[in-house]
Amino acid sequence: MREIKEFPAWRVSGFWGSALLLLALAWLVWAGYHLTREPTYLWHLIPALLATGLLGAGLFTVQPNEARVLVFLGRYAGTVREPGFHFANPLAARKRISLRVHNFNSDRLKVNDAHGNPIEIAAVVVFRVVDTAKALFQVENYQAFVAIQSEAAIRALASRYPYDAEGKSLRGNPEEIAEELKAEVEERLKVAGVEVLEARLTHLAYAPEVAQAMLRRQQALAVVAARRLIVEAAVGMVREALAGLEAAGLPLDEERKAAMVNNLMVALVSEAQAQPVVNVGTLYT
Repeated sequence: MREIKEFPAWRVSGFWGSALLLLALAWLVWAGYHLTREPTYLWHLIPALLATGLLGAGLFTVQPNEARVLVFLGRYAGTVREPGFHFANPLAARKRISLRVHNFNSDRLKVNDAHGNPIEIAAVVVFRVVDTAKALFQVENYQAFVAIQSEAAIRALASRYPYDAEGKSLRGNPEEIAEELKAEVEERLKVAGVEVLEARLTHLAYAPEVAQAMLRRQQALAVVAARRLIVEAAVGMVREALAGLEAAGLPLDEERKAAMVNNLMVALVSEAQAQPVVNVGTLYT
């Protein structure tokens, strides 16, 4: 299929077209007036009518952030983007297309992430038309095309990454995921002459059937991570305490040192208010 690209259509100021229209109207009135006296003026009346109709049909306006695509005899004849009053080929069909920024909010899609867990995901895609010829002639309906391709890109992205993990994940790297989603959607929509300004996830959650189980899993992982941090900190504190006693000239034998380490670890790691009896042993053997 031959690719169609946008190019400017031939057009002049609508005021020039209006001036010609006024001349054609004057001609029409003059021919009509003389036709009542002389039938031969019919040859003036017919072209005057045709000129008036064609000149009137060629006038149109373009509002800001919109364009008119001209189609003449089944062929693309160019695009008028400049806001204002214009005159162009009166026999060409003119199709209006918006150049404003549009939002597409996807539905909540259910898809499996990279670990096979069912999740719900949704996104918003901000886009605008940058090539009117592609938007009208390369695809059947560019807005429906944006919706379908955006949802396909969201599904593909969600299946490549886990919902939550130590590495790159949908939940843990929102900015990077948004940039990757934008690039993928833009690549898919290039054929329709659409530019993607932003693409961002608006909803991300586990599917209801696994939400409770995954929540418990997350809580368990959080508890394990917290315990690990507490133990690491307690070990450091015990090491500092033993080093402090050694530096103060209060050495402990191995048995008393082990008992002290045990009691300190219990006191520091226990969630309850522990009240251990710390037996430091004798200072001299």
